Amino acid sequence: MQNKLSRIPLLGRVAIAIVSGIIFGLFLPVGVARVFATFNDLFANFLSFIVPLIILGLITPAIGELGKGAGKLLLITALIAYASTLFSGFFTFFSCRALYPLILTANTGANTFQQIDEGAILPFFSIAMPPLFDVMSALVLAFSLGLGITFVKGEMLQKVFVDFREVITLIISSVIIPLLPLYIFGMFLSMSVSGQVYSVIALFIKVILIIFVLHIALLFLQFLVAGLISRRNPLKSLLGMLPAYATALGTASSAATIPVTLQCAIKNRVHPSIASFVIPLCATIHLAGSTMKIVGFALAILYFYGVPVNPLVFFGFIFMLGIVMVAAPGVPGGAIMASVGLIQSALGFNEQMTGLMITLYIAVDSFGTACNVTGDGAIALIINRIAKLESQAES
Repeated sequence: MQNKLSRIPLLGRVAIAIVSGIIFGLFLPVGVARVFATFNDLFANFLSFIVPLIILGLITPAIGELGKGAGKLLLITALIAYASTLFSGFFTFFSCRALYPLILTANTGANTFQQIDEGAILPFFSIAMPPLFDVMSALVLAFSLGLGITFVKGEMLQKVFVDFREVITLIISSVIIPLLPLYIFGMFLSMSVSGQVYSVIALFIKVILIIFVLHIALLFLQFLVAGLISRRNPLKSLLGMLPAYATALGTASSAATIPVTLQCAIKNRVHPSIASFVIPLCATIHLAGSTMKIVGFALAILYFYGVPVNPLVFFGFIFMLGIVMVAAPGVPGGAIMASVGLIQSALGFNEQMTGLMITLYIAVDSFGTACNVTGDGAIALIINRIAKLESQAES
């Protein structure tokens, strides 16, 4: 039975969890429901404990590896990927700020979650799991250690953090991600019991539709810029990346899609040596689609929950999110798990808001990945043009 469940994609398991939670909440005895409430409480406490370690374990070796990768082309590629990620974040922020008031009812979530709290199912017990340090301390420590490793060329320390990253990635892929559907089931079970689940589902549908339209618009903009720089037909280049887009929809993994993305970039007349360098690198550091989902969903939840949005705070959040995305592990749901700590510390998300955020993200995880890998093709076109100009200048 477990093997059969593991074959179901994460999105499928999440969909099953949501529907099951809504249905079982209509008739499940309170005593049984409290079992799931207990699990949710323990899982949320474990997340609070592990998030600073996720940040430390992912960001530190990522900075060390970028620093050691000598070469002007690497720096240019990293800067373009970061600029693309930032553009995605700000494009999403301003677009959603304009669109959400037209389709969402502000402050609905405040009443919704108050009623959920009043009718909440209490856990049988709770175990406190205080984190070793807070999120901001983890970020500062990760940057300090990562930059320090780069400057002193600390190969031994870098190897320690690479191994630590493997441990953290294993925890994410083998513990947190598999248990997320059960956590989401418990969350929607509680909402169903309180009778407020339908307003949350309405939020999901509206916001997901907006983000889907925006991510198509983002791809057109990315290839328009790439086309102008590389002097290629942007629409033809974008259509050339469709096999990679379709593959990413199925795999929900940028890393697993690399062979197809590489093939598409070469067919778009990117030199094989440039494509072989840019595509694997961007599969790790260029997550414009994931950034779009996180920014758009976070803004929707804040608006839905009635929390005032300070643009300056959100701008700082986007800049930091771009860096966190560089270190996100290449597993389904990895980007949202890497950014949970930042979302909580910068935007003040509580447990309920974080749970909704994770659910919304995973609901369209494949589309974000498809946007990521397709955008990698645009960066490959730009780097190919830069490399060609440098080659002509040298000769």
